Amino acid sequence: MFKRILVAIDGSRTSQHAFDAALDLAATHQAVMQPFYVVETGPMYMDVPGYDPTSLQKSLMEQGAELARDTAAAMKARGIAGDVVTVEATASDDVATLIIQAAGAFNADLLVMGTHGRKGFRRLIVGSVAERCLRQATLPVLLIPSAAGTDEDAADA
Repeated sequence: MFKRILVAIDGSRTSQHAFDAALDLAATHQAVMQPFYVVETGPMYMDVPGYDPTSLQKSLMEQGAELARDTAAAMKARGIAGDVVTVEATASDDVATLIIQAAGAFNADLLVMGTHGRKGFRRLIVGSVAERCLRQATLPVLLIPSAAGTDEDAADA
């Protein structure tokens, strides 16, 4: 049913649950998978004398590279084909739009991503990349809630 799966990852526990779900789907459907990570560097430019955002940007890129290595290893261990893609967003980039564009460029037939399920004021202030992707998408979107796998996590502890 699904042959090309794009999964948005960001290193959070919620995105790990989404990645695990995408791995299972890819294995079941013998699909190609593309984990997609966006390094958000835009908001770190501050007009403060002596502030240099270079070290923060470098740290975020290193985090992305480590995440790419880990996800590629997990895919290889499960025999799932695909490549991890990392992009750097600018201040004017919308992460949701970048994800939707990546899904189109990959010709994905499913987008998998985690959602924190924020409500009320926190959702208004923080916003929701998952919600914006869902509204923009022209392909099926599977949202994995942050609570996914919590029973298994508790049993593993």
